[in-house]
Amino acid sequence: MKRDILKIDEELCNGCGQCVPNCHEGALQVIDGKVRLVSELMCDGLGACIGHCPEGAISIETREAEPYNEVKVMEQMIKKGKNTIKAHLKHLKDHGETGYLQEGVGFLKQNRDKLDFELTDVLAEVHNHGNDHSHPASHHRHSHEGGGCPGSRERVIERPSNAAEAAVAADQPSELKQWPVQMHLLNPNAPYLRGSDLLLAADCVAFSMGNFHNKYLKGRSLAIACPKLDHGTDIYVEKLTAMIDMAKVNTITVMMMEVPCCGGLLQMVKKAQSAASRKVPVKQLIVSISGEVLMEEWV
Repeated sequence: MKRDILKIDEELCNGCGQCVPNCHEGALQVIDGKVRLVSELMCDGLGACIGHCPEGAISIETREAEPYNEVKVMEQMIKKGKNTIKAHLKHLKDHGETGYLQEGVGFLKQNRDKLDFELTDVLAEVHNHGNDHSHPASHHRHSHEGGGCPGSRERVIERPSNAAEAAVAADQPSELKQWPVQMHLLNPNAPYLRGSDLLLAADCVAFSMGNFHNKYLKGRSLAIACPKLDHGTDIYVEKLTAMIDMAKVNTITVMMMEVPCCGGLLQMVKKAQSAASRKVPVKQLIVSISGEVLMEEWV
């Protein structure tokens, strides 16, 4: 299968680390003066970190990629040295990827004679890493079953049953004033977008919130997208730029789920802001899996 994945030009990289906090999956670390992709497993290929590299050392490449293979990754990682291997193993442990961790350790033990460092010391440090329970491993221990993404981890949300409230909710009218709503289908200069307050929502947001229509959609135009699963999202940036310059949208509110892969939605808006000739206020809202607003701020 083909998939997008991060590519770092080590000659251009100066190790400033500005990209690291903007990698939502935590797959980037500064090691030995260079930014390293410590785990391909956690790179979703959205490129949220690209715009934060002052040297232009980060890009996205699309290539044929087999299903994740820890042994093949480790074969390449040996060349990068002890610190990169150590960071990678700790990264797997942090995300509860015990299967991959065991594969990686097994490979290192089998190839101990090829290492230029003492493996016992590395394994001891990895073993002790996170024993204070300060890392989120317990929250992600099922991530492998979901394909490695924390956002796809299965969970059950318990809610109290209240028939009366359900009946009221069922009678609430829709606040949707347009069609279509999916970004690929939208005309960026459609009449309903002109001068409007645009709500750009991740696909899952409306399903998680009981008050989405009456509190957030009411009085706004709507565009929906999934930064992780949608293909051809470059056109989204172009359309958002056109909405700012041609449709002259008044404001943009970006609603995203708390899962890491949703962060790409805001990055698209920021790219559109940079490309547009007009300035438009942007607000972000982060929504929890259970439908609560965790953060709301102008950016």
